[in-house]
Amino acid sequence: MPLAIALATAATLSVFVAFPLLAPGTEGDQLLPVDVTPLADLKRRRMVVYENLQDLEFEFKAGKIAREDYQTMSENYKAEAAGLMAASLEAETTTQGDAWIEREVAARRARRKVAPSPQYLCPECGFENPLPVKFCGECGAKLASRPELRKKK
Repeated sequence: MPLAIALATAATLSVFVAFPLLAPGTEGDQLLPVDVTPLADLKRRRMVVYENLQDLEFEFKAGKIAREDYQTMSENYKAEAAGLMAASLEAETTTQGDAWIEREVAARRARRKVAPSPQYLCPECGFENPLPVKFCGECGAKLASRPELRKKK
């Protein structure tokens, strides 16, 4: 009897432990990374290096680190911080360039929002067709014949 209870308990515990590992997860349960953008990741890493420098300074003043080790580690941390600062500046300028591109795209879209020529609008569905088509690209209806196309033939 005690053996059966022990086996039942072991089986229950193994199912209890293994179920979350084997259960299919839903996409809504996925955790987002802490730093979603490269710029935020660089900032986080830079802040960690600054904290490490402060801790190193404290440990050195407390007498827990030898002067040579302190100097070597301090130089390494400062070099890493400088590299992260340079990478942050580069990422910020890239972001500004991307913002410029987005402004240009928005301006071109705004210019395109000018009322389309009525001869290229489909009378059936109202779709704005590209210039040289005879049939609507959306619904397939035949567009009205255009005199400028007949002149070219």
